[in-house]
Amino acid sequence: MLIANSLERVFLLKEKEQDIKLSDPGNGLSPEAVLNFYSQTYPILTTAKIEGPEIRDDEVQFRFVTTIGTKG
Repeated sequence: MLIANSLERVFLLKEKEQDIKLSDPGNGLSPEAVLNFYSQTYPILTTAKIEGPEIRDDEVQFRFVTTIGTKG
């Protein structure tokens, strides 16, 4: 028998060389809406882009990538 499970969405933010796992505030929200939601708590996200989704560890992972503070 085949059983389908839905995978949890998680959003990752790298801050000070550590990954921060942000929970999904609502399945009905697009990744862009989630980015806007968390930019109120993490102002660095106002200039971030979204990478993903990538399925890893039974999760659907989106990564918020910011270019502030990087050289090149």
